[in-house]
Amino acid sequence: METVEVSAAALAVRGLTKRFPGVLALDGVDFTLESGQVHALIGENGAGKSTLIKVLTGVYAPDAGEVLHRGTPVEFGTPLAALRAGISTIHQEVGLVPLMSVARNLFLGREPRNRLGLIDFSRMHRETEETLRGYGVRTDPRRPLGELGVGAQQMVALARAVSVDANVVIMDEPTSSLEPREVETLFGVIRSLRERGVAVVYVSHRLDELYAVCDTVTVLRDGRLVHTGPLAGLERLRLVSLMLGREMGEVRAEGTTKFGGEHEATSREPVLRAEGLAVPRQLRDVSFEVRPGEVVGLGGLLGSGRTETVKAVAGALPLGAGRVTVAGTPLRTGSPPAAIRAGVSLLPEDRKSEGIVPGLSVRENIALAVLPRLSRAGLVSEARIDSVVATFMERLRIKASSPHQKAGELSGGNQQKVLLARWLAAEPKVLLLDEPTRGIDVGAKAEVQRLVDELAEDGLGVVLISSDLEELIEGSDRVVVLRDGAVVGELTGEQVTEDRLLETIAEAGTAGAPGEDAHG
Repeated sequence: METVEVSAAALAVRGLTKRFPGVLALDGVDFTLESGQVHALIGENGAGKSTLIKVLTGVYAPDAGEVLHRGTPVEFGTPLAALRAGISTIHQEVGLVPLMSVARNLFLGREPRNRLGLIDFSRMHRETEETLRGYGVRTDPRRPLGELGVGAQQMVALARAVSVDANVVIMDEPTSSLEPREVETLFGVIRSLRERGVAVVYVSHRLDELYAVCDTVTVLRDGRLVHTGPLAGLERLRLVSLMLGREMGEVRAEGTTKFGGEHEATSREPVLRAEGLAVPRQLRDVSFEVRPGEVVGLGGLLGSGRTETVKAVAGALPLGAGRVTVAGTPLRTGSPPAAIRAGVSLLPEDRKSEGIVPGLSVRENIALAVLPRLSRAGLVSEARIDSVVATFMERLRIKASSPHQKAGELSGGNQQKVLLARWLAAEPKVLLLDEPTRGIDVGAKAEVQRLVDELAEDGLGVVLISSDLEELIEGSDRVVVLRDGAVVGELTGEQVTEDRLLETIAEAGTAGAPGEDAHG
């Protein structure tokens, strides 16, 4: 395929400024995206990346500055107007319709029609199967999208964004839910887009990905442009120091994660004991224990049953068999309220659909899980809520204009901290963390990792799921390895290494898979 050379910038902004109450989100930012270029857009959460994307795609109108599309000033009043101009976006949280079929989601708004003007379902289903096969997804196109795993849904969103004949594709953390095989498929798609002259904006906190596919990088910090230039030749530590606004020597000295090493688990009885957990087509005889002061990792690929395991423990997934014991007391399974009362808190993988309530304030989001404890005779103590919220906003360093700011207006990292604050305010005995640093920047990630260490030191039992193997290995005292919904090994002591984890997964074989789609 020939490379298309187009000299005009596909998309650009000049002097872009955007304000929100109490926050200057973008401060005179310049940004230029050339056709046939893969341009990394990076920065800490709150740096202004999401605001810039929303201005480019018509969600927000700028307060100052201008947007140019192919050299012409434009004002996209809505995301649909931006899409019709050829600007397609893949969001971190899959923005599709879970109750509709896979095929309807892929062709939403552009369904093929027969000669009578009716939707040609046979053609739509056939073309869906053909398209998704190229993305490594094999499923019934008539199946509701919501039944697929998050990774498979993300690939459907990618296929839709690419198939609308866009001249600009914006990818916001596109690999956050993907396994390595799917990431390679995505990279192949990006290279194909580049060859066709399509411009790509690539937002990711994973530096390896940036160096693998991006030509140019723009770094934002606190709403300002701090660097733009070629990515090749730019040292990774220099890139991190630009994001954080710190000297390279300081970044170099602090290492790759903020985990402090092994935790001192007590010799007391396990604070959590899961025995023979089984869920039809999802889990088979999963057993493990967590002691006070211990971080137990759940290792495995997407689809291994990690997310299903913590959901079963937290009562969010009804068990077909097995039992859960918390601090020596059997837990009524299948009941999230019972799990919360017993001291089990779950930080879910998908903070948008299962965690944060964007329309409520930071204060209201934090208080949700503790309202019963803070009320007397059915009356809620506003003063006690204010005290709890202030404590956790300070402890977790949540950046918001005030406790009354809507949680949906915060950066991804601060939304994650709000969720953590909610569950820590419930004073749990066991904290289940499903991808706690997914989609947040290196600074917020370090703060979460430090917090996990502190919680373990305080005697909390922690279960950690992370697709970042380095984070999983460095943060866990033991790792329980799952494959196809079953425990296939456990790593302790010096066995807790990336090589040994991958060997355990590979040696387990593929027999007896309980389900066909990736869930986490």
